[in-house]
Amino acid sequence: MKRAKSKSVVWLTGMALLPLLGMAQRPEQKGDTVRTAHHYEFSLQQAIDFAAKNNVDVKNALLDVKLQQQVNREVTASAYPHINGSIGATYNPNVATQVIPNFISPATYQVLIDEGVKDGSGNPVVMPDDFGFIAAQFGTKYSASAGVTLSQILFDGQVFVGLQARSTTLDWKAKNVELTQEAIRVNIHKVYYQLVVSKTQVELLDANIERLNKLAHDTKVMYDNGFTEKLDLDRLSVQATNLQSEKTRVLNEISNGYYGLKVLIGMPVRDELVLTDSLNYDQIRDGMLEATEYKYEDRRDFQYVQLGQKLNQYNVKRYKLSQIPTISLNGNYAKNAQRDKFDFFGNGQWYSVSSVGVNMSIPLFNGFSTRAKIRQAQIEVEKTDNQIEALKLSIDNEVQTAKNNFNSAISTLDYQKKNMDLAEMVYQQTKKKYEVGTGNQQEINTAQTDLKTAQTDYVNALYNAIIAKTDFLKATGKL
Repeated sequence: MKRAKSKSVVWLTGMALLPLLGMAQRPEQKGDTVRTAHHYEFSLQQAIDFAAKNNVDVKNALLDVKLQQQVNREVTASAYPHINGSIGATYNPNVATQVIPNFISPATYQVLIDEGVKDGSGNPVVMPDDFGFIAAQFGTKYSASAGVTLSQILFDGQVFVGLQARSTTLDWKAKNVELTQEAIRVNIHKVYYQLVVSKTQVELLDANIERLNKLAHDTKVMYDNGFTEKLDLDRLSVQATNLQSEKTRVLNEISNGYYGLKVLIGMPVRDELVLTDSLNYDQIRDGMLEATEYKYEDRRDFQYVQLGQKLNQYNVKRYKLSQIPTISLNGNYAKNAQRDKFDFFGNGQWYSVSSVGVNMSIPLFNGFSTRAKIRQAQIEVEKTDNQIEALKLSIDNEVQTAKNNFNSAISTLDYQKKNMDLAEMVYQQTKKKYEVGTGNQQEINTAQTDLKTAQTDYVNALYNAIIAKTDFLKATGKL
């Protein structure tokens, strides 16, 4: 007897590898719920829309866009005037002492000399050679100041390039959101339709179980009438048990598949999810003719690399403009006061201080650092050019491979559908022969096994076809 081969349908790539085969889900156990579970009925598009709002990776990518918006505001702020205020007070327990030349005594001696004054000995007063120094304290115990300063960039090439690049950096982050959403969307397509296809597999299992139960009933009647052996009944019992065990295993894998889909779209696993879309042969082929033509620019990853190239070009421009002078305007206005007592709110005098200046910074020589930075940025542009060309080759290969895989999957699906129908017809004819006594148990067991194998192969082909279509649409940028 041939043993039916149990084949896994297709395992997922990307976010998680989940064994998914059917359409039922394990009921939620009482006592496990920590909050009220919600009920959702989702089509494929509704599942995608739900993920766009709740998937963690998508939410973080959207936060990156908001983060870039704030970075852009920071860049913009560098072109605006910067105004700062200041206020302060100082207490000097010991006013600083300054030693200065004695400028008082020479004037006094000069007066005495001019008047012809004589000293105690009757001699005219003579100017001494050295008058020494005087220790003096300048300042007060308390001082205070309050003022405001303004600075404004009048010209800075790097700032202007930063302002020009703001929209491109925002587009770059937004394109990353689209890339993330596309990756999630691809996985949702595969998981969702795997679960939809699993419904067909469960239906086929139920049909096999019902068919086997009917055969067991008929065989029991034949046994009671002496037309068959007890061994035939035992064999059917073993097959029925195997089918029930397989169904239990499949339903368990389906339950895990639902959990995986919920995690993928950002839904709590305790919530109930029902999938409303169906899948048939016409749906798989629908839209494929329109997708045969493709352009590189339709691919989001290609658009993303192009934006990266544009940002690298801005970087080159920024370093080049750093070689030209920068001009800035500076101004300040302040009020100062000095007191021997801490009383700045009385009638004492406050003195004004103000200034306005224009500064030009001219880069003359920095050890060829700027030249090296320019060359580094240019090399990054060249690397991005190479990445774009390599991506074109990769896209061509991906499209052709996906196209071949899809055509092969469709051919296999057609073949497996015909093979399943043929296996069903063979089984029915063998069953009739067995019922009229012209066939034997071995023949019907073989027909039953062949039918189950054909059904399994058809389910696999159905899912492989939708996966191949998803991959092809993604490759051409149409998903």
